[in-house]
Amino acid sequence: MNQKIHPKDVLNRCSIFLKPNEELRIQKGHTWVYGNEVDRFEGHIQSGELAYVYSFKGIFIGKGYLNTSSKIVVRILSRNESQVIDESFFSEIIRKSNQTRIDLGYKNSYRMLFGEADGIPGLIIDKYGEYLVLQILSLGIDMRKAMFVQLLIDLFHPKGILERSDVPVRKKEGLEPFKNILYGQIPNEIEILENNLKMKINLIDGQKTGSFLDQQSNHEAIKTYVKGQTVLDCFSHIGGFGLTAAYYGAKHVTCLDISQAAVDQILENSKLNQLKNIDAEKADVFKALRTYQDEGKMFDVIVLDPPAFAKKKDDVKKAYHGYKEINLQAMKIINDEGYLYTCSCSHFMPQDLFLEMLTDAANDAQKTTQLIELRMQGKDHPITLGSDESFYLKCAILKVKNQI
Repeated sequence: MNQKIHPKDVLNRCSIFLKPNEELRIQKGHTWVYGNEVDRFEGHIQSGELAYVYSFKGIFIGKGYLNTSSKIVVRILSRNESQVIDESFFSEIIRKSNQTRIDLGYKNSYRMLFGEADGIPGLIIDKYGEYLVLQILSLGIDMRKAMFVQLLIDLFHPKGILERSDVPVRKKEGLEPFKNILYGQIPNEIEILENNLKMKINLIDGQKTGSFLDQQSNHEAIKTYVKGQTVLDCFSHIGGFGLTAAYYGAKHVTCLDISQAAVDQILENSKLNQLKNIDAEKADVFKALRTYQDEGKMFDVIVLDPPAFAKKKDDVKKAYHGYKEINLQAMKIINDEGYLYTCSCSHFMPQDLFLEMLTDAANDAQKTTQLIELRMQGKDHPITLGSDESFYLKCAILKVKNQI
């Protein structure tokens, strides 16, 4: 709602006026107001409390929690100047967000609330069966942690709520990394259902909030390519791609991960699902791909799901070379007419640059490639148009052919 402000309305609240034209990005859907975009503050300045954001000309843009210690000084919660921000406001957002996932077919484990993309910037809620995991990335949300825990208890009655805010990015908000059980009990290991597979995961010490929920639909989609094929799953984590390939009839699956704990988890989950056509090895993927090439070992399908090589903008050039190297080496050991299932989870590597890198790698590998599918993060990780940060996971499926 674009409304002119009135002096009597701003006497006791924090009002932020932006520099000329700095409101344009926010009006297109982005929820962050950066400190270098602010022209001036008026009223009572209190980090963690609501701040009202206006254009240079005094047009209301949005309101959200303030943090003067962060480069992101405001994270927009509402674009309605009269909207009341209270427990009912947050409860309704969480309820609707969860219902959307249910309507989309999610049942056992999924991202219930995806921060900015679902309307509560700085808050992530993941559901793993009967347990919930929170990740809090902003001061305003952190100050209201007890309220959010009670809302989740009232709405969903979980057996336990765990906070996995053990991420370095919290320091940018003036918050220390944090991990603790907030409600009930959290076992050392729980069993979830991912698509058709039983998976044992460790919520307390596992990757991210316990597992890679954003890849669930991409794991399932591999079934089209693997029946009767030899599959190499690189950067396997707990085997989402490899176990799914084995389940859908791959001739044999080899999983590689640098973590022995991940390898052990894959083997445990293969037994849990009675899969015998899969093995797992502790290995450096970069070295392993070259070793396979030296040995003349080939595969029909190769999966590359590496960690984010670009965690900040300055990393992009180096990341490009890293992604190119593993994709190039993988293409060299794929049988003619085989498939490369390759991913990037860094939003600093946009889709067009990712595809450019794959084209570059194919050229150097002297392979002809066809783009069969271009996928992204699951539907429980929605993308806000106008906010590049929410579109981070790219998954390209290429048919790889020997050049004639």
